[in-house]
Amino acid sequence: MYAEIITIGDEILIGQIIDTNSAFIANELNKIGISVYQITSVQDDKPHILDALKEARSRAQIVFITGGLGPTKDDITKHTLCEFFNDTLIRNEEVLAHIESLFKKYISTPISDINRDQALVPSKAQILHNNFGTAPGMWMEEGERVFVSMPGVPYEMKDLMTNQVLPKLVEKYKRPFIIHKTIMTYGLGESAIAERIAAVEDTLPGFIKLAYLPNLGKVRLRLTAKGQEKEVLEKGIKEVSSNLYDLIGDIISGEEEEGTIEAVVGKLLTDKKLTMATAESFTGGKISEQITSVPGASAYFVGSLVCYATSTKVDLLRVPEELIRKYSVVSAEVAAAMASNIREIMKADFGIATTGNAGPAKGDSESPIGTVYIAIASEKGVDVQKFLMGNHRTRIVQKGVHKALEMLQKEILKF
Repeated sequence: MYAEIITIGDEILIGQIIDTNSAFIANELNKIGISVYQITSVQDDKPHILDALKEARSRAQIVFITGGLGPTKDDITKHTLCEFFNDTLIRNEEVLAHIESLFKKYISTPISDINRDQALVPSKAQILHNNFGTAPGMWMEEGERVFVSMPGVPYEMKDLMTNQVLPKLVEKYKRPFIIHKTIMTYGLGESAIAERIAAVEDTLPGFIKLAYLPNLGKVRLRLTAKGQEKEVLEKGIKEVSSNLYDLIGDIISGEEEEGTIEAVVGKLLTDKKLTMATAESFTGGKISEQITSVPGASAYFVGSLVCYATSTKVDLLRVPEELIRKYSVVSAEVAAAMASNIREIMKADFGIATTGNAGPAKGDSESPIGTVYIAIASEKGVDVQKFLMGNHRTRIVQKGVHKALEMLQKEILKF
């Protein structure tokens, strides 16, 4: 069973906003056994939208449309749906009452006829009540096909999708099972991983697919099983996953279904009642940003110092000037001192430090751009590693963050 998603709005096509709606819809559909065949973004243009609807109808049983439901003249989705289904707009009194209620409770400006016109909906549509906005969702059927139109505002769309659309789809269609398991690896490129797991990949059952998802220092291996017998799929995924652990267990940091690496690290620290602090130079606070993105991080994250300039490493982190003069600010020795000192200053169990040349200029060090040192300090000592991470600034920083979290995870597991 296939679905297609059509996002409407010039703002997407000119790069003014990022289409997060499609990612959410696709992920939720996958959970109930519906595969997305294609995602299309189109202009606020009736012929363009009509062409997209016709093409989607030829390929998919379910078509989702987001956007173009606002009160202004450039929002033309409802008029276009009427033309597509040979329908007309009628005023829905329940929708009108809801719009008037929202204006009365939350909006200081007087309601206008333009706002009231949002209660005009295609006569053939089933209305999906929008709890958080004035534009209703619409469910339209054409034989066995379903067309679902929702607002482009993400939180409005998500509420409609979760509480109304998904239950209706589950009730209407008999769907296959789709099971995913995503194994997260760090420290090895996809081609090197492919060589090590060739035996597994060559003997995959027909109902299981393996995909490589590389991203700045990490590679995710996604196993996908699809079919009608859930037990067979689960058994197959478990066997393939076990074989992968046998071959590359040394570079596996966990599974995406368990959470991101920062969530995994956070859980480990919480379970072991340990704390951490960071001293960041070239990563500019991004390790701390990822750590604190996890709810409850205050239980284990003590704090951070972003010591970008050499002087702040001396003044705030107490790194000896003679150490910097002797070894350079980008060195194993300075990284070790930063990690040890932040651990002591913050009274944390682990101190994490980064120093390196992310470019484009070399700064206070003559080390080549891409040279990075990462240190993890604990009561067991200091682990310092050197990396050469290329010459792309953003890539260097993000790879540094991933590597620091990977190193931290391994050190926590020693306790």
